Amino acid sequence: MKIKFLLVGLLLPMLGFAQEFQFVSQELDNPDNAPLPCHPVPHERQILWNETEFYAFFHYGMNTFTGKEWGFGDEAESIYAPKAMPDPEQWVTSVKAAGMKGGIAVVKHHDGFCLWPTATTTHNITGAGSEYGRTANIPQLFAEASKKHDMKYGFYISPWDRNSAHYGKDTYVTEVFLKQCEELAEYGSDQFEMWFDGARGGDGYYGGEGGNRNIDAAIYYDIPNLRWRVHQIAPNCVMWGVGGEARWIGNESGYAGETDWAMTDHDTEDNSIRGQGDINGWLWHPGESDAKATTHGWFWHNGEGIHSAERLFQMYLETVGRNATLILNIPPDQYGVLPQHSVTELAKLGQLLHSRLAVPVYGLDETTEATDLAKTATIEVDKTRDGGKYEKANLTDGNKDTYWGVNDGEHSATITLTWNTPQVIRYLVMQEPIKLGQRIKEFKIEYSEDGSSWTELCPNMQTTTVGYKRIIPLNGSTSSSYGNGYNAKQLRITIEDSRACPLLSNLNVY
Repeated sequence: MKIKFLLVGLLLPMLGFAQEFQFVSQELDNPDNAPLPCHPVPHERQILWNETEFYAFFHYGMNTFTGKEWGFGDEAESIYAPKAMPDPEQWVTSVKAAGMKGGIAVVKHHDGFCLWPTATTTHNITGAGSEYGRTANIPQLFAEASKKHDMKYGFYISPWDRNSAHYGKDTYVTEVFLKQCEELAEYGSDQFEMWFDGARGGDGYYGGEGGNRNIDAAIYYDIPNLRWRVHQIAPNCVMWGVGGEARWIGNESGYAGETDWAMTDHDTEDNSIRGQGDINGWLWHPGESDAKATTHGWFWHNGEGIHSAERLFQMYLETVGRNATLILNIPPDQYGVLPQHSVTELAKLGQLLHSRLAVPVYGLDETTEATDLAKTATIEVDKTRDGGKYEKANLTDGNKDTYWGVNDGEHSATITLTWNTPQVIRYLVMQEPIKLGQRIKEFKIEYSEDGSSWTELCPNMQTTTVGYKRIIPLNGSTSSSYGNGYNAKQLRITIEDSRACPLLSNLNVY
């Protein structure tokens, strides 16, 4: 009897507790097993900038009419005298035919002459020596043409101003430079880049005072405030150079390092770090290569030619193909247009990019486009990340937001492509989902003609970094990259080391 009372005494509280008990659904912190970012990672505007890949530089202005590269700043406004109405739409359509996705127009160089009717100085087009010059607001015309042809656009504005009496004084940044940047930002909230070079002063006219004026760019130009003010107007506008959101690649010859990290730990003066980044860098600071398509200077000069389409294609492989972007300069002449020989060679470049690497090019259709052989291959991987969303099919689905990957703690993997019949292969393209950081730091490429014996490709090339995009000429040469190719039954990519679990969003074979 005592035992029965004891049981009842125990059960009564439990029954009361059961009446109050409720099931609560629990959401796992990471149900898809998504990989953690490998820091540093880019801002969304930097990702959009990287996706532009290849774009034009248009150096045009006072120097076009003086024959100089760096004007002193004492040039009379009337010297700027276009012989016809400048035609930025012709600039835009010509580079679009070369496979470019946008352009940067130089609207103020070191001489301080502004190609728009700015309120900050009289040294602008309102005093031009021809009616064409006085009526052609270059930033406005360039922005309108770019939007019309679905091209990205932005402006180069020199921080150094050899004309302004304010330069080197407290008043220059607040009364001239920042206001000019704000004026240009107003020409389009969808600008993708504002370009500031690294010139930090020297001798100049300076309103007639002359002399030398040098500054500390990091402090003088009030960069944090500049970035904030421009981003308030144009939120996806990357501030190049002095702005600190993308770095100079360290040369003006159209190449990046075969190893190229999109990080640095500071705004370095070391060209070796500029050219290849820093694996230990804490700042996402991707590289841009500025190069001249023509044979003379940055501005138009009498008698200049243009490099061959093959040479320009080599620059593309050595920049876009090495985790950098390429900004290729084609200067308009005194009539305000790109010379015909430049237009012709640009079209040839577009044909090469389209027929070799399947780059979408304005005016060219699928009949002349390179075939992506990865899409017809059977792909096998030795590892796949748990979670069901990181399968090998993501490598060839054409979706930049999906990716294949392996589990945490793994730093190597193998991808093998097999064709039913041997294919002639020349290029391998790989891309990492950089929103999660740059990871791969060593890989190897091999091919097999018979499906049993293997030969390493590009043994003398640094097959290290991938990043946003890596294009490997499989013969190991960028100067004679097309060649006869390799008759391959299989292609094998072995990722040998990585900063974190390797991920790939895209893989193409041409």
